[in-house]
Amino acid sequence: MGEAACVGAEAEFFPERGEDASSAKQLCAVCRVRVECLEYALVEEITAGIWGGTSARERRRLRATVSVVATTSGGADESPEPR
Repeated sequence: MGEAACVGAEAEFFPERGEDASSAKQLCAVCRVRVECLEYALVEEITAGIWGGTSARERRRLRATVSVVATTSGGADESPEPR
């Protein structure tokens, strides 16, 4: 991820609970590898810091949403029954 905007940045990417993370999120917003960074954090279940412009709480919500969608849709491997 050498192209990441955060490399060498002064922004706080691991703020304490309640601290402002807006400078990190603003940097992520213009980063060319933001999507890959977020995907990495979700797959690896990283629970701290700002990754791909999201906080740990926001990533937990994303994972929960994806779980609910996968569960209610029956999964991608199932074909719908003909009517």
